[in-house]
Amino acid sequence: MSVTRKLHDLGQSIWLDNLSRGLLNTGALERYINDFSVTGITSNPTIFYHAIQHSRDYDEAIRRNWAPGRPVDSLREIVIDDIRQAADLLRPIYDATGGLDGWVSLEVSPVLADDAAATVAAAKRLYAAAERPNVFIKIPGTPAGLRAIEESIFEGIPINVTLLFTRRQYVAAAEAYLYGIERRIAAGLNPQVASVASLFVSRWDVAVRDKAPEPLVNRLGVNVARQTYETYRSLLDTPRWQRILDAGARPQRLLWASTGTKDPVASDIFYITSLIAPSTITTMPEATLRAFAEHGDIGHILPIHARYCDHTLDEFAKAGIDVDALGRQLQNEGVEAFAKSWNALVECISTKGESLRSETAGVSS
Repeated sequence: MSVTRKLHDLGQSIWLDNLSRGLLNTGALERYINDFSVTGITSNPTIFYHAIQHSRDYDEAIRRNWAPGRPVDSLREIVIDDIRQAADLLRPIYDATGGLDGWVSLEVSPVLADDAAATVAAAKRLYAAAERPNVFIKIPGTPAGLRAIEESIFEGIPINVTLLFTRRQYVAAAEAYLYGIERRIAAGLNPQVASVASLFVSRWDVAVRDKAPEPLVNRLGVNVARQTYETYRSLLDTPRWQRILDAGARPQRLLWASTGTKDPVASDIFYITSLIAPSTITTMPEATLRAFAEHGDIGHILPIHARYCDHTLDEFAKAGIDVDALGRQLQNEGVEAFAKSWNALVECISTKGESLRSETAGVSS
């Protein structure tokens, strides 16, 4: 049995952290599903920017959908096509698991991160445009995003809460989900609205690389994740969670994001093997997925109670690293980075659209 299948059977879902027209057209995505037990896909503006900017795979779609003065509308149509294809490919998994797996995620424009009402409106448009039940709409867990998450859940939109870094941010995301489901129950609506909470891991270690003492190098991200996992499992046992689960709601699942190793000295599967835990999702970039399939193993499994994490985090505090303050900074930087990629993506579509229109006009003349 392959190591990826063993991980899947242990209860940790593997989702690919990449989506592109090339992956779909070449059959690579289907092979990852069949050979590496991939059961979901995540995307973000940076992923789509690289896919569109650095290939000609989207030229025909840009010719068909691009219109002067409407780059965002054109972009939505182009990206939605990838999302629909991926959702269709994953639909048998979604059906077989009763909606536990088989999801693909699509991000709301990150430039709306501070506008709750606009984020909800965008989430509604994207989910309706996708026309597939197994599509998560990604909303960042910012203060305004949390309000949008609650409202979107109440509206029945499956949500992937993105850009979470600390345990405190995770708890706030879980609260937003709970409030949305509780409102649905009170209104007599179906409480089965899926959600995942995405905790970003490797960016912690990049942020403190020049600040942490040598014994603490590459230990912050994993320990914050372990601490959050303990809270996640504990929350599911609380009376409040049990009430919504008894009413038919789904548990919001915890997802490990940003799992690609950034330190060239560390193992290329360091974050994967460090965070093996049942009832969670681990996302993997392509290179990490292939590396884990090649030389990964199932070793240490996270215990539900991981009190030793607190000691390690205390050591970071002694080194002058304020985890909560740094988590807020990382979240803000994440929003800014995705907004930058989004704007670059819109500009890329406009530039390519103009160029392809000129080529077409030249051929016609």
